[in-house]
Amino acid sequence: MADGGRLGAYQAKRDPARTPEPMETERSRPRPDGARPVFVIQEHHARALHWDFRLEHDGVLVSWALPKGVPEDPATNHLAVHTEDHPLEYGSFEGDIPRGEYGGGQVSLWDHGDYDLEKWTETEVKVVLHGSKAQGRYVLFATGGKNWMIHRMDPVREGFQPLPERIEPMLAVTGSLPARDEEWAYEVKWDGIRAVAYIDGGRVRALSRTDKDITAKFPELREVGEQLGARPAVLDGELVALGPDGRPSFGQLQQRLHLSGSAEISRRARQVPVSYVVFDVLHLDGQSLLDLSYDERRRRLESLGLSGPSLATGDSFRDVSGADVLAAAQERGLEGIVAKRRDSPYRAGRRSGEWVKVKIFMTQEVIIGGWTEGNGERSGELGALLLGILGVDGLRYVGKVGTGFGEEARRELLRALRPLARKTSPFSSPVSPSVAKLAHFVRPVIVGEVRYSDRTADGHLRHPSWRGLRPDKDPGEVTSES
Repeated sequence: MADGGRLGAYQAKRDPARTPEPMETERSRPRPDGARPVFVIQEHHARALHWDFRLEHDGVLVSWALPKGVPEDPATNHLAVHTEDHPLEYGSFEGDIPRGEYGGGQVSLWDHGDYDLEKWTETEVKVVLHGSKAQGRYVLFATGGKNWMIHRMDPVREGFQPLPERIEPMLAVTGSLPARDEEWAYEVKWDGIRAVAYIDGGRVRALSRTDKDITAKFPELREVGEQLGARPAVLDGELVALGPDGRPSFGQLQQRLHLSGSAEISRRARQVPVSYVVFDVLHLDGQSLLDLSYDERRRRLESLGLSGPSLATGDSFRDVSGADVLAAAQERGLEGIVAKRRDSPYRAGRRSGEWVKVKIFMTQEVIIGGWTEGNGERSGELGALLLGILGVDGLRYVGKVGTGFGEEARRELLRALRPLARKTSPFSSPVSPSVAKLAHFVRPVIVGEVRYSDRTADGHLRHPSWRGLRPDKDPGEVTSES
């Protein structure tokens, strides 16, 4: 007999001519005595990634949508939105629901098994799940309307560690190629913005080196959450934009750094797409990986198979000549390479000689301490920036830069600098009288980056060229190592 009462809502939302979902409406025969009812959890890549949690009960699959999946930690409850009952045949469904249809997107089986029922009322359901991934006692309880919560009642598995709120990135020193290649791995030095991504229930939160949340600025990061799904992880990587020549371009990336409105961010993301290049995994599946060796972390990272239109796993070159890797990077016009000791742990928040930046062309983060006006037609406009690097005695003056700016960059810099005006020099070392006479000094809070050819004996930068602002960097970090 057709079960219009229990499955009427299911049928009303679906057209069997347009969706491959099962439309069976016959109630299943009673289960044999002693047989436990079944459960299924399906990963559903619809408009928003979620997991459909279904329990067999009274001849149908009673269903909830879990935006962040089944919780593993009893300290954290997850939202469970009660949805329409589904036919039992839906428990084996996998496939694509056409876009535009109800629930349009890809459905795959995440876990299934049977369960013991401990309690079932209109507002509370207690079960013991026996699946390959979801195991143990859970309770679902109503909180209002269609909204329920799902709570794990059992303690966490032995060794489980919740996803950390923040892991400070490990930093490299600047140096030359190591003497013994067999102890080192080599990676490309990406010319982008460092980002540590925290993935929980398919949702991504990304922090810059200065603990700024940059998730909204880069919607491309959603792809890593879609790929990892229910697997919690912390990844270390770089946000990179490619120039017209196919090489990483920090200049292109500059166009994405100062946006705030969602409409403008979406528009610029189409014009200047960015990829997240992942080179390390710091936490995975409830386990910290910080103390593991580089080689072991790389093995686990590569096993994730992270790859897509806006996502890549950075290459790691092992058992090769570092000189050959550096030569190949130079031939492709890249900034340099990073050598990483293969037996080294991840030293969070530390600058360590176990990671060494080997630069092909020299770059330096700098703090803007003032500016001078241009000459002639540029009178009243930005002519050059006065640059500083932190030293033992404070902000050390290292010269000025007047090239590498576009017209819009000059205007934006002036808009940012004028409110920071101060009467005295912020530099601890002297600025030449000819420059000081023309200088507009500012509070030293804005960080940028320049490319240069060499340094003078007193530490000034030779032939610097402006590369752009670094809002991801804190002034306190700007030393000769940065």
